[in-house]
Amino acid sequence: MNNKIILASQSPRRKQLLEWAEIDFDILVQPTDETFPPQLPIPEVPVYIAKHKAIAVQNDPRFGRYTTDTAILAADTIVVINNKVIGKPANRAEAIEMLSELSGKRHQVITGVYILSGERENYFADTTEVWFHTLSRGQLEFYVDKYRPFDKAGAYAIQEWIGVVGIKRIEGDFYNVMGLPVSRVVKALGELTAKTG
Repeated sequence: MNNKIILASQSPRRKQLLEWAEIDFDILVQPTDETFPPQLPIPEVPVYIAKHKAIAVQNDPRFGRYTTDTAILAADTIVVINNKVIGKPANRAEAIEMLSELSGKRHQVITGVYILSGERENYFADTTEVWFHTLSRGQLEFYVDKYRPFDKAGAYAIQEWIGVVGIKRIEGDFYNVMGLPVSRVVKALGELTAKTG
């Protein structure tokens, strides 16, 4: 995949993962509504949100300086426990409450990926199972106060202190929990490029 793509995300973690994969990209973000229809099956939620992020960038006048078939990569990550989607915490109390709910239990991290190139699309959702150790109130408060995870689904980042100390095990792609299943993204970009030739 040698062609430059557009990353429709301001996430420093997604930026870092694409850099590690040595993908040439620019960042172009258009704020979008992240609500979703209540009847939508949970695994489809992050793909639905990612699709709207990609379309918003495609419709952005700034996208006009790229060729119309330049691939736009959008992603959205959700945390799910007991069939309930946990979003991003609004404040300290909400972050601690979310982490208390995850403590000692298993949850799913689902990242929806949507790639748009002209009228072609490629999309999927990747799920990783995550088990937390039981964490004390003091540990949760320490993490929230030091790392302020208010921009993160489920109020945590696996690559930070809480991931090192608090996660018992995972099943699936570690990088998916960081916010982008990058090996599947590279494969999907390659498939989309192959379709153009």
